[in-house]
Amino acid sequence: MKPAVSVVMPVYNAMPYLPRAVGSMLRQRGVEVEVMAVDDGSTDGSAQWLRRAARRDQRLRVVEGPHRGIVAALNEGLAAARHPVVARMDADDIAHPDRLRLQWELLRSDPSIGVVGTLVRSFPARAVSDAFYRYEAWLNSLVAPEALERALFIESPLVHPSVMYRRDDVLALGGYRDRPWAEDYDLWFRFYYAGRRFAKVPRVLLGWRMLEERLSFQDPRCTWTAFIRCKAHFLVRDPRLQGRPLYVWGAGETGRRLAKALRREGREVEAFIDVAPTKIGRTLLGKPIFGPEFAARAAGFIVVAVRRPEARADVRSTLGALGPRGGGGFLLGA
Repeated sequence: MKPAVSVVMPVYNAMPYLPRAVGSMLRQRGVEVEVMAVDDGSTDGSAQWLRRAARRDQRLRVVEGPHRGIVAALNEGLAAARHPVVARMDADDIAHPDRLRLQWELLRSDPSIGVVGTLVRSFPARAVSDAFYRYEAWLNSLVAPEALERALFIESPLVHPSVMYRRDDVLALGGYRDRPWAEDYDLWFRFYYAGRRFAKVPRVLLGWRMLEERLSFQDPRCTWTAFIRCKAHFLVRDPRLQGRPLYVWGAGETGRRLAKALRREGREVEAFIDVAPTKIGRTLLGKPIFGPEFAARAAGFIVVAVRRPEARADVRSTLGALGPRGGGGFLLGA
């Protein structure tokens, strides 16, 4: 028998792109597929098109309701899904015909893997900035579980509409939650702390459409500040930090915002570490700023909060060379 996959696709005013998105899922090879299209109160004819398409192809199932937002639509789609394995898809993206089969094979190959993504290609070119292409390249460089886990506190290492997971895993974690940050980033952290791993099929299997009105470009839950709040929320609950002093490497804007977010969650930073001579010896948020040599004698946990990838690599190399540092540890957090 073919593997069976339910595709959960929230839909809100996506009529110009909906036929190609749905069609790319109904043309998947080597899998039995149902597309759960959850229309979230569209006003542009999307719901009517879905109804007509569902009459022609019973693999497309449609749930309609008032506009409540993506979190409610996702949970409604999960509740209605018939198959134990679920893939996400957005109503304006395009999937490669082998996407679901390859993801299902990887997910099935290792029970420790909870979420399987793919490489992505942003389009159309006129809507993609050079900065976003660099972000896409960073995302596509993360394939192995270890690399994905290491990147989790920097930025979401998985593109939400590219993923596949087991339905029961997400339901056991409480489904999607409405928080002051992105619902997918919140879910990845809960997978991580439940001991489930991430992986990617090392092929471009999703065309990721860029639009000015894209939710992630407008929603305050998807801003840099919101992501920092999400990291702080989970950091203070991280078992590695319990009972240890906490230091932030980076006394710039990123480190300052992270420390403030941690304080908001009830956890104080003991000190900052920085390489800039103009900052060393001063204070930030009432805490001292030390030079990098302080890391060798700091037995607590260090969160690296620097934004430039080259700077993160330098800090990681420095901290890695120090060894266990009296039982302390570190993670890349921005």
